[in-house]
Amino acid sequence: MAANSSQPTYFIFPDLVSHCIKYPLNYHSNGDEIANQSIEWLISSCPDLSLEGRRAISNMEAGKLVAFTYPSATSSRLRIIADFMNYFSYFDIICDDIAAREADIKELCDVARKALGYMPTTPTEETRAVVLNLERIASDFWAPFIADAVPGVQQRLKTALEHYFEGIQIQAKSRDTSLSPDLGSYITVRRNTSALIEYALDIYLPDRVFEHDSIQELNRWTTNFVALSNDILSYNVEQASGSNHNIIDLLMEYHGHTLQSAVDYVGNLCNQSIEEFDRGRNQLPSWGAEIDAKVTKYVEGLQDWIVGSLHWSFQNDRYLGTDGDEVMRTGIVQLLPRKAHQEKGGEETWSCMVNPRYS
Repeated sequence: MAANSSQPTYFIFPDLVSHCIKYPLNYHSNGDEIANQSIEWLISSCPDLSLEGRRAISNMEAGKLVAFTYPSATSSRLRIIADFMNYFSYFDIICDDIAAREADIKELCDVARKALGYMPTTPTEETRAVVLNLERIASDFWAPFIADAVPGVQQRLKTALEHYFEGIQIQAKSRDTSLSPDLGSYITVRRNTSALIEYALDIYLPDRVFEHDSIQELNRWTTNFVALSNDILSYNVEQASGSNHNIIDLLMEYHGHTLQSAVDYVGNLCNQSIEEFDRGRNQLPSWGAEIDAKVTKYVEGLQDWIVGSLHWSFQNDRYLGTDGDEVMRTGIVQLLPRKAHQEKGGEETWSCMVNPRYS
């Protein structure tokens, strides 16, 4: 891929868009307004957040992601979902900024569990300030969510969060011990469920339906696609900043792949996920007219996540800078130069490395 070097200077992005073209792309009618309100809420709630941290959270555009992925939600529910997403964007930045030791990450996960009302915790002196802030701002969206969501949806979201907490703790352990999970374990850790779809659409699937193998398979293929396509999209920025916690890196380091063959391999997994999703959708059993109507809405919600998250990634500067349209057209991703690691001082500044090209 490089003319005069053994090191690649670019890679070819796999054609994922054409595999999703069958799914309609929608955007919430009040999406931009709600996205702006949500990010203003988070930044105003975090006065100690550094300028770089504020820019990083703003560039994530989590509010626009939820406008793509929950386009049929009411405006009030979309706002709660946007606040939820921005909160965990802030949480991710904190986890990245504290050197990501396993013990620190576990404590922060316990803090979030307490903030969301299902586990007590006692902060250390070093983490007391961030603990209190995480608890305080969580109540702004969690209290209205609890008041509005049925108990079953609440429990499913808590279960989804446990998978998330488990995943980031495993990643922290890998950093601490220099161990890497096998490929199957890595994909399993990256999965999340789509519990917020029911909340967004004001539906609730009975346990016997939600836990049915056919529905769980659709969830699995959806989250496979979202997690794996995200790893391809984020690889360039991550390699430039020195991060190597990506399935592309795992394939190159432990499975003998080149950069392009690793990208192609993950692209094939993404396209396989779409094919399996379509197959499963066409083979769903019937639970009666009333439940079938809810299942149809739920499956459409999964489709919104597949196509919405992909197009959001191309339009968002976070991964591809201003080159999203060009990458979608040509497939060529020019590799960014690697940057020196930032030194972290004794004080928590909530700094976050942001490549100037993407800011």
